[in-house]
Amino acid sequence: MLMVMHAIDVGAGSAAWLGKGLSCVCAPSKGADARPSFDLTPLQEGCLLKLQSRIDVVYDSSNPDHQDALRALWNAAFPGEELKGLVSEKWKEMGWQGKDPSSDFRGGGFISLENLLFFARNFPICFQDLLHKQEGDRVMWEYPFAVAGVNITFMLIQMLDLEAVKPRSLVGATFLKILSGKHTAVNEFMQSSSLVY
Repeated sequence: MLMVMHAIDVGAGSAAWLGKGLSCVCAPSKGADARPSFDLTPLQEGCLLKLQSRIDVVYDSSNPDHQDALRALWNAAFPGEELKGLVSEKWKEMGWQGKDPSSDFRGGGFISLENLLFFARNFPICFQDLLHKQEGDRVMWEYPFAVAGVNITFMLIQMLDLEAVKPRSLVGATFLKILSGKHTAVNEFMQSSSLVY
């Protein structure tokens, strides 16, 4: 019965359960709600603040830079097909919930669009294969490609505890240690998180 209850709790909650689960595996807690705390070096703190500032950018359909990024994603997904305005029924073929993808960025913000675009630009063959299901069969219950990208970004943010003042899990602390070792790692990580697709 306990196992069933735990499965229900996991299924009903947010993606934060993943990060909590990893923190429990990586760093044993001292109490029921206790989580370890990790001090940051000034460099690690700077990396975290930079990353948090990017995470906090919501998608704004009136922002020309955001519109350009969405057009670039269209061009990567549907080369040679003109996009008239930013609303099209064809967006649904990419896995957006409706004809206006801007409403699907609520959970992942602008950084999730950047991740999809990075994936499309840097791994175009893989991007097209996944988008058009070149390998395997399309099924009615499959998870929509584009929305999966937004959710992967959201889950990574949660799992790595990137919105906290300082990491509360060994996974988050290790991630920041890796980031602080390479000046461009913040950009590379968040944009290459699309590789998880």
